[in-house]
Amino acid sequence: MTKARTLGAALVLLVPLAAGPAAAAPAERTMIVHKDPLCGCCTTWAEQMEAAGFVVEERPTSLMAQVKAALGVPDDLVSCHTAEIDGYVVEGHVPVSAIEALLAQRPDVDGIAVAGMPMGSPGMEAPGYAPERYEVVSFGDEGRTVLGTYVGSERVAR
Repeated sequence: MTKARTLGAALVLLVPLAAGPAAAAPAERTMIVHKDPLCGCCTTWAEQMEAAGFVVEERPTSLMAQVKAALGVPDDLVSCHTAEIDGYVVEGHVPVSAIEALLAQRPDVDGIAVAGMPMGSPGMEAPGYAPERYEVVSFGDEGRTVLGTYVGSERVAR
């Protein structure tokens, strides 16, 4: 585990855990979502994760830059919300299928990310706007890998 992830884990432990469904759910299906309290697209993304069967614990904070730094999110991969699930970081508007693949394959990475806020990505859907192409990227001590190119929530050929 990287120094940043160790620090991130310590930082997250300082925030009290909510009792309830998240406590009873399997770790690999429980997701902590750090988000700005006023961010609507973050809330929409979290709702989509819940609809896909994840137990989501939202942790609103105005200190998102500190959360991202503590969890080791590279500056050029930053988006609006940051999630933690089963030892991984999930940055931004990552599709459910990419998270499912991460949990099934268990690669030796710190996390996966969708940089920025691509129109049409999960949580960023808007009527009348065409979805943009974007990449899901893994990151960690071993570098980065593009895991897939997506339009909306669908993986497409590069």
